[in-house]
Amino acid sequence: MAFRAHLTSALFASLISLATAALAQDGGGDAVNRPLEDDATILDRTGRPGTGQPEEGAAGAEIQGLSLYERMGAPLPEPPPEKPYDGPLDEAYGAFQRGLYLTALDKALPRAQLGDPTAQTLIAEMTTRGLGVKRDPKAAAFWYGQAAAGGDPNAMFQYALLLMEGRHVERDKAKADDFMRKAADAGNASAQFNWAQTLVSDNPGRKGLQLALPYYEKSADQGVADAQYAVAQLYNTLPGVSDDKRVKARDYMLRAAKAGFDTAELDIGIWYVNGIAGERDYDQGFQWLSRAARRGNVVAQNRLSHLYINALGTRPDPVEAAKWYVLSRRAGLTDAGLEDFYLGLTEEQQKKAIDAANRFRVK
Repeated sequence: MAFRAHLTSALFASLISLATAALAQDGGGDAVNRPLEDDATILDRTGRPGTGQPEEGAAGAEIQGLSLYERMGAPLPEPPPEKPYDGPLDEAYGAFQRGLYLTALDKALPRAQLGDPTAQTLIAEMTTRGLGVKRDPKAAAFWYGQAAAGGDPNAMFQYALLLMEGRHVERDKAKADDFMRKAADAGNASAQFNWAQTLVSDNPGRKGLQLALPYYEKSADQGVADAQYAVAQLYNTLPGVSDDKRVKARDYMLRAAKAGFDTAELDIGIWYVNGIAGERDYDQGFQWLSRAARRGNVVAQNRLSHLYINALGTRPDPVEAAKWYVLSRRAGLTDAGLEDFYLGLTEEQQKKAIDAANRFRVK
C-alpha cells in the first residue's frame, strides 16, 4: 500500500538557514553560491545583467538569485509515488488498495492486536483518514506508536512527526529524532530528508551540511524533489565535494525542476543563464524561468522581465517585460532598474502591460 508521506514544510522553511552564517565563518564561503568568472553575464539579485564584479561597497559578486536558505519557505512538491509492493501477498493491504475498507479493517485488526507492525500501520492510516472506521487522531497516534516500536519504517516516520509537533502525543524531541533516524536508515525517503534537516539544525555550519548530505542523496535518489534541490545546491558549492559529484549538480537541479518544484525551476533557469554548474544556455534558461513565472514565482517573474529587456533566450519585448515587472511589483518585489525601464515606456505600452498583467492567471 502506498502511504502519502507528508514532508514537514515548517522544518524545511527554517532549518538549513541556520547553517549559512556559520558556514561563511568557517571560511567555506556561501553554501549555495560561488564566484563567477570576471567576464560572466549574470542575473544578480535585482535581475540586472552584470559583469560578475561587485559594486563598490557590495557584499560580493556571487549572486545568482535567492539562495537555498532564503527560500526554504517555498511550497514543497508532492512526494513521489512509492514503488509498487512486490513482497508477500497481504490480504488486508490488498483489500485497502481496492477500496474495501471494512474488509481491510476486519483482516488487519486481529493482526494488529497481536502485535503485527505492518497491520498496526494500516490501522493507523485508516484511523487517521477515517476509512472504514471513525476518524480518530488519538487512536491513530497510538497505533503509529505501536507500529513504530515494532520497527515499521512508515510508522516510525509518521510517529516521529507526531512526537516532533506534540500532536496527540506528548512532545519528545529525543524520541522523535530516534524514530526519524531509524526510519531514514530503514529507507523511508521522507524520513531521510527530514533527518538531514535535523542534522543541519543540530550541527550549524559546514559540519551539519556534510553530515546531512548522505541522507539528502538517498532521499533525492528516491525521487524527493526538495532533497534533489538540496543535493544540487550542496554539490555545487559545499567545500570538499568530490569532482564526480560536483558535475552532477545541474542534473539534480533539473530533476527537481521537472518534478514541479517551482523553486528549482527558478534556479535551473538562473543556472542556465549564468552558466552555473555547466554551460550557458539562454534558451533553456528562458524556458525554465517562463515556466516558474507562469506558476506564480515572483522572483522568476522579475528575472523574466530582464530576459525580455536584454533579449536573452527570446526576442526583446518591452510590453511583455513590463507585464512581468508589474506582476512582481504587485507581489512586493521592488526593482529600481525595472522601475526606470517601466517609466521610460510610452503610455500605450504601459497600458498594454497593465492589461496583460490583469489578465494573467497562475497556471
